[in-house]
Amino acid sequence: STLASKFPDPVFIDTEGSTNMMDVARLPAPSSWTMLFEEIDYVKTHPDCCKTLVIDTADWAEQLCIRYICESRKVNGIEDFGYGKGYTYVKEEFGRFLNKVSDLIDIGINVVLTAHAVMRKFEQPDELGAYDRWELKLTKQSAPLVKEWSDIMLFCNFKTVVINVDNKGATKGKNKAQGSRRVMYTQHHACWDAKNRSGLPEEIPMGYDEYLKPIIEGIVSETQVNVSETQAATYKIDEGKQIDLKDYQHIASGEEIETIPVEKPATKEAPDPGVSALPESPKAPEEKPPEPISPAVVSPYLSDPNRIPKALKDLMEKDHISEWNLQDAAYSKGYYPRDTLLQDMDPNFLTGWFVAFWPKVRELVEGLRDKDEVPFKD
Repeated sequence: STLASKFPDPVFIDTEGSTNMMDVARLPAPSSWTMLFEEIDYVKTHPDCCKTLVIDTADWAEQLCIRYICESRKVNGIEDFGYGKGYTYVKEEFGRFLNKVSDLIDIGINVVLTAHAVMRKFEQPDELGAYDRWELKLTKQSAPLVKEWSDIMLFCNFKTVVINVDNKGATKGKNKAQGSRRVMYTQHHACWDAKNRSGLPEEIPMGYDEYLKPIIEGIVSETQVNVSETQAATYKIDEGKQIDLKDYQHIASGEEIETIPVEKPATKEAPDPGVSALPESPKAPEEKPPEPISPAVVSPYLSDPNRIPKALKDLMEKDHISEWNLQDAAYSKGYYPRDTLLQDMDPNFLTGWFVAFWPKVRELVEGLRDKDEVPFKD
């Protein structure tokens, strides 16, 4: 994560919360596969918001993918499909994800995927026996896609050297590991996965400026893209700024932004040194009686927020869609009677229909709004 933060003007999509203690710009943590796609689309339609998009991490993003596949096909786990069919679905869906981030590369935005590593047994076809090697912590169907897609794949690790300390040999004697220097491996090895298409040395120090910066600056495209207007979506980047499509259009147009003068608070003038004044005695603050705490009022026409899946709440908040809109969408399709609260619907329906097919649900809600088929409710 720290290495990715050194890339030009990065914005993170943090799927696991690993950047909470870092001073970086980030989009809200996606709580669903659909929300992750929506955020990538947001960056595509707002190319001025960053020069690098960092997905941190790819293996946690794959878990969102697996959950999406299970919910949309109404199964409890990926193994329930049988005969590896579920992992074929994962491969296809993760391929869609790589195609979507490739669209950002086409418009000149760098894409960085971070991932954890896991040690697995590997059997080489032309040799007897198996040995351990580090691999991407992805399913065996998705990992090859990421390797093929990437231009540079770095394996980051500590440089460790094992030495014998009792002069009895490394095999029978006592050994000790030494080394705390972090390095990056850039080429394939029997013990790890790595690659590069830029002629990097096999081993380079952990850092951005010395080797990666010249490469990244050399491959940044200057392609100009006319971004079509899409539905305005608002995301909050953790730098205290609310990003909106209209704001970017205003700034990109080169117009001067009107500054509003801020009135300075009145300051008390210092007393004339020639005039003596008695110090004012401090006034005791007035104690106000505590306000009575009123019990929370729950509307009978709205669901308890704690009983709505977070993935659905995040999408509703982003697209400004109310519970009533979703009630009428479900009613228009004949799934539930009118005015059925979300909390009273099947939880699998909330995630397997609303969340899994959110773009289509959003279009349905917009169509109902345009046709004035959504009744007014107090």
